[in-house]
Order: sequence, then structure tokens, then C-alpha cells
Amino acid sequence: MTKFTADEANAFLASAFPGRGHQNRVLIMEPGRAVIRLEADETHLRPGNYISGPTQMSLADTAAYMAIMTMTGLEPMTVTSNLNINFLRPCIGNVVIAEGVILKIGQALAVIEVDIRIEGAEKPASHAIVTYALPRKD
Repeated sequence: MTKFTADEANAFLASAFPGRGHQNRVLIMEPGRAVIRLEADETHLRPGNYISGPTQMSLADTAAYMAIMTMTGLEPMTVTSNLNINFLRPCIGNVVIAEGVILKIGQALAVIEVDIRIEGAEKPASHAIVTYALPRKD
């Protein structure tokens, strides 16, 4: 059972990022897995209607963060310590899906794999490995 639901995640994003928190919609929160949906607008695009690299990195970071919350519950001081992304093919479309799956979670660090794709696409547009530092339990 997840320690943080999709409804709780969406409410958190809306309150933590006023005016922008509604753009990323958490669809699935299962133990060790989170799926995020973004309806792209002009702020996410580069010439040629490509979803920008920074948008994809932000989605990867959000999906990783939410995947961790499925295991820990809300831990706002969980912070990104590394994000490595490979852009595999053009990301062109209106709706982007990011799926984060925990590879390893320990007491100090969590490592999450994230695939980003246009909704309905079989192949990912980018692939990220994200490491998060977890708050100490005193």
C-alpha cells in the first residue's frame, strides 16, 4: 500500500507551486512507482514544438520525488542530489508522461529510473536516473 496517494500528491503540488502546480497531474502512485502527466503549453516548447529539455528534466525530477513519497510518505526535505538524463529522440506532442520507478532506496539515498514519453508512444523520448538524498531519521 502506498504511503502517499495520487490525490495527496496533486494537492501537495498545487499548494507548493501556486499557479503552476496543476500542470503536472499525478496519475498513479503505487509502492515504488509514480506516473505524472503534463499537458504542455507554449512555456514548455522549443521551436518545432519540441518539449524542452528543462521541461523533461523537471518531469523526471517530479516523477522521482513522487515515487519516493509512495514509500516514505510526505517528506518535503527529500532533495535531489543528482539527475542524469539522456535525450533519446525528439519529444513532440501535447501530452507528456513520466514514469518513475525506484531502483534502490536506503536510509540516506534513493535511486529512481524515469522514462519520459509522449502519451501513446511506445519508445521513450528521454531516460533519466535520479538520486535523492533522504532526510535523516534522528
